[in-house]
Amino acid sequence: MRVALGSDIAGELPEAIDRWLRGRNFEVVRFGALTPGSDEAWPSVGRAVGECVARGEAQYGVLCCWTGTGVSIAANKVPGIRAALCGDAATAGGAREWNDANVLCLSIRATAAPVAEEMLDAWFGASPTQDPVYRAMIAALERAEGPRTRAAPDQSAVHRTVD
Repeated sequence: MRVALGSDIAGELPEAIDRWLRGRNFEVVRFGALTPGSDEAWPSVGRAVGECVARGEAQYGVLCCWTGTGVSIAANKVPGIRAALCGDAATAGGAREWNDANVLCLSIRATAAPVAEEMLDAWFGASPTQDPVYRAMIAALERAEGPRTRAAPDQSAVHRTVD
């Protein structure tokens, strides 16, 4: 499974996330400050990860910025993306289960690596509910987005796959 990982700041948290993902045999595509020469601004990083997921080039995305809010807002501008800013494992698992979220956003300022690992365990351990009430809510969001079109590649946010 491929995961798009982006951050506007390089450092311990995104690297810990990368190690966690690779340690579980995920293929990681890196964006922003995690890739030399890329646009590091949070709007570009959030959009690039969102577009990667929306195009089906990655099944999920994980984004980091100082508060996590900016990348969450940016990713949620991409049709088909349901980015969730989470601060604990229960919220991360719930976002996957009840909201069918496909991008996990974290705060670099407020998230220690062990807490991020708990969130990743919960996120990847959860599956979207098939409860008709929740499925109807997700369908309502999808209808509000209008017809889905494949996002055009963002030439300003160069990325590379790291083996």
